Amino acid sequence: MKSERIILGIDPGTTIMGFGLIKVENKEMKFMQLNELQLSKYSDPYVKLKLIFERTIELIDTYHPDEIAIEAPFFGKNVQSMLKLGRAQGVAMAAGLSRQIPITEYLPKKIKMAITGNGNASKEQVAKMLQSLLGLKSLPKNLDSTDGLAAAVCHFYNSGRTEVGKNYTGWAAFVKQNPKKIK
Repeated sequence: MKSERIILGIDPGTTIMGFGLIKVENKEMKFMQLNELQLSKYSDPYVKLKLIFERTIELIDTYHPDEIAIEAPFFGKNVQSMLKLGRAQGVAMAAGLSRQIPITEYLPKKIKMAITGNGNASKEQVAKMLQSLLGLKSLPKNLDSTDGLAAAVCHFYNSGRTEVGKNYTGWAAFVKQNPKKIK
């Protein structure tokens, strides 16, 4: 594992996509950035997916992350919401895969557990813990960006461990690990 690397964390969404970046130097993480992509003003779902893809590519080309950690969609009762989230996650993953960046998915509970020690922690609890861990001066109004940052920090904590999530190093790896998703 490299002594210096950058991790991009993404919380995919079709209303707001949150993201955060950390730099790891000699096994110590340092805050780089957190922000969000506001998509609520767009009504066309395909425009939203295009913007998610383009913003992810822009982040990759600007910060050159070595790895991407992405929050996996949680299983809810609303199937349409799950499909939309899955599409948002898919285009963010496709952007990373198109640049040959390894991607790891984490379930929301796993991220919360890594940050707070409680898999049922609230967004506010996760944000406050990140503020403490990374010395953030303030927190954003929307906590989607801290959710993206939490995915990056979760990945940092799980680096070097086996069975942390699903890893994809390219399209071939994705296809091999997901034969039922390919027709």
